[in-house]
Amino acid sequence: MKGACFHLALNLFVLASSCAFADDPSPLQDFCVAINDTNNGGNFLCHMLYFSCYFETNASFRLKRLQFRAVFVNGKLCKDPKLATANDFFFPGLNIPKNTSSSVGSVVTPVNVEQIPGLNTLGISLVRIDYAPNGGLNPPHTHPRATEILVVLEGILYVGFVTSSPNNRLISKTLYPGDVFVFPIGLIHFQQNVGKTNAVAFAGLSSQNPGVIAIANAVFGSNPPIKVDVLSRAFQLSNKIVKYLQSRF
Repeated sequence: MKGACFHLALNLFVLASSCAFADDPSPLQDFCVAINDTNNGGNFLCHMLYFSCYFETNASFRLKRLQFRAVFVNGKLCKDPKLATANDFFFPGLNIPKNTSSSVGSVVTPVNVEQIPGLNTLGISLVRIDYAPNGGLNPPHTHPRATEILVVLEGILYVGFVTSSPNNRLISKTLYPGDVFVFPIGLIHFQQNVGKTNAVAFAGLSSQNPGVIAIANAVFGSNPPIKVDVLSRAFQLSNKIVKYLQSRF
């Protein structure tokens, strides 16, 4: 009977997995407004079947528990389309300059699925980046899930990205208002204001949730910290310098 229970479990798992990983190259509905509350008109795109077997003294078996749980698609569930409103597709104030008095002299204002729930599953988002004069920097970082296309509105930016190993080639350019530059998905890139006035850029990203990994913060500011010996060997630095850098993040 153990074997029978195992085969039943396997068959149901395969059935559930085929549902969970189902895909279609084009949208199957107009939109999927994201919600966090599964009780608020939630619309489960797919369900997986969870169960367990237990054995009786007569060696027969029964299904002990049968329940459905939601599979999170792109991390967000869908609101019932009939409950969608204009505010689900709206974000105000991207014209307002931001305070650039951070340690790096820049601030990024994201407009992704967290700000506009209607972006869920649509594969696009936007950011505004403000740079302080004389070196304001959007430090080296990467977007694990998106290509970025950036347009300069004000100021002069030095921008670039680095190709993957073993070449590690820097591809860079100085941009002026109206110039556009593309940062390929997953590659480390940066922008720096090399002018004497404030700079502003807008960038589109090919994901509703592109993610961002700031290199310095991830390496020297991880939680818990990466071992000092690992970083000192990787960067060919003394333990003292590594500890100092970790204290900065």
